[in-house]
Amino acid sequence: MNNDLNPALFYFLAAVMLLSALAIVYCRNLVYSALFMVVCFLSIAGLYAMISADFLAAVQIMVYAGTIVILIVLCIMITRRTTMERTNMPEKKYILRASVLAGLLFFLLAYIFVNSEVLPTTNNIIALSGDTVSGLADLLLGHYMLAFEIAAVLLLAAMIGAVVLAKGADEK
Repeated sequence: MNNDLNPALFYFLAAVMLLSALAIVYCRNLVYSALFMVVCFLSIAGLYAMISADFLAAVQIMVYAGTIVILIVLCIMITRRTTMERTNMPEKKYILRASVLAGLLFFLLAYIFVNSEVLPTTNNIIALSGDTVSGLADLLLGHYMLAFEIAAVLLLAAMIGAVVLAKGADEK
């Protein structure tokens, strides 16, 4: 792992990620929420690049940039409104509940990460000083082959479901 990480850059990227994630939830326009999601994913890619996970940073940018374009198109197709103003209207009664739930989840995960003692083993760790692409390929197409194939089938099912929803299941 890279030991000379810049703390100021890390905190900046983390703040941008958290603020854009909040903007995704609280923004009233659906297209603006999707654009804030792009900012969130780009800051996550920056965090990947900081820990020398170059392949994950590149995949984060390439895959999710395309996904956001598709998401914006699907949002426009599914909402079918004459104007895009106020398309992402959160119900006031759910905002407090969702905020409390998100806070509880954050503190639970923080407690688990702080108090767990997970030691990395040499079987499932990639040497970050070398080529991360070949290390990931060895893991995904070797040790984690079944999980990789199951994830591919689930993504295919989600894509088919998105096409059915966008087209309209009741249209014949």
